[in-house]
Amino acid sequence: MSKVYTTKELIQILADERQACLMGKRLKLGVTDSGNPVIDPLIRTNALQKFSAYQDFRDTIHDYQRKHLVSGIVWREVTVKAKTLHYPEVDSQLIALPSDLDILKDTKKSLVEFWYGVTSGMDLYLSFNNGKQHQQIIIPDVERISQRTEWASLCKWENSNFLEIILQLAWGKPEEASYKRGFPSSGSEYIHAVNPGHRPIG
Repeated sequence: MSKVYTTKELIQILADERQACLMGKRLKLGVTDSGNPVIDPLIRTNALQKFSAYQDFRDTIHDYQRKHLVSGIVWREVTVKAKTLHYPEVDSQLIALPSDLDILKDTKKSLVEFWYGVTSGMDLYLSFNNGKQHQQIIIPDVERISQRTEWASLCKWENSNFLEIILQLAWGKPEEASYKRGFPSSGSEYIHAVNPGHRPIG
């Protein structure tokens, strides 16, 4: 029986291929423009050929995942205020299998509880307009959003005088949810917790 690549190996294969495409070693020569009259004057044909070559390769890897049931999940660790959480996340270059979605749904509650625990006393903001604007909200608003969503993820920005903890509350396919490419069947809401008097930067 032939070897089946692991999640970690697929991530490395994609990283190597992305680098090869960026260096111009892989081009999709049939691509001459994007078809968008606003973008085409701004982007060189060579850049579109590199991007298209990588997209095709990534689609092939996604097909491989489905065929061989290779998970897209990687396990992350975040430490905030001396509390640590291990949680699953679908790698940004891979897709989620149905079993991966089950794992994300099963861990949503513990992830959200961790976020509540480490953000007590912080100001909360909901981002909108693709993250360009933020509206201050309160805990009941977060609870309403959480009830309407299926899974969650975390992100942290921190330095010596700033802390921001972002809770992604999402539904549908992770590979489509982050940028609302699959909206309305997939999407995300982002809740930003910052120390009082600060504004989100993430």
